[in-house]
Amino acid sequence: MKVFILLGSNEGDRILFLKKAIQELESLGKLIQVSSIYETEPWGKMEQANFLNCVLEMQTTLSAENLLTQILSIENFLGRERKTKWQARTIDIDILYFGDEVIQTEHLQVPHPFLHQRRFTLVPLVEIAPDFLHPILKKTNQELLNECKDTLSVWLYK
Repeated sequence: MKVFILLGSNEGDRILFLKKAIQELESLGKLIQVSSIYETEPWGKMEQANFLNCVLEMQTTLSAENLLTQILSIENFLGRERKTKWQARTIDIDILYFGDEVIQTEHLQVPHPFLHQRRFTLVPLVEIAPDFLHPILKKTNQELLNECKDTLSVWLYK
């Protein structure tokens, strides 16, 4: 299954956490491509450090639920603590798309429910998959970015 995953870090050695997360995710399937790294203003809770974000595309034979279980394990391994919503974190790993499937369970919503509202997600996603079609909104990632009302800054990191 073709999967798009968002990585984010704004605590500690952000580049190192992104690299380690990518290494861990590679064990779950075949890495196809990784976007550039973008620095982004925090979304939701502004009083924290900027994030580094990137999106990767991979192929996996895992089910969406099993992939989520593995992702949560990777986040835990890399020191992610879940205390409050939108807090600073060593690593955040979100499944954006799981093929063209629409998944609504207690623990997993795919496509990611806020994907189309966040420039920090759409900018790296458009870099690697501008024409991928959102299975619910029936718009490409490029169209979603063009229509996105989020005004937070997103820029290439170094």
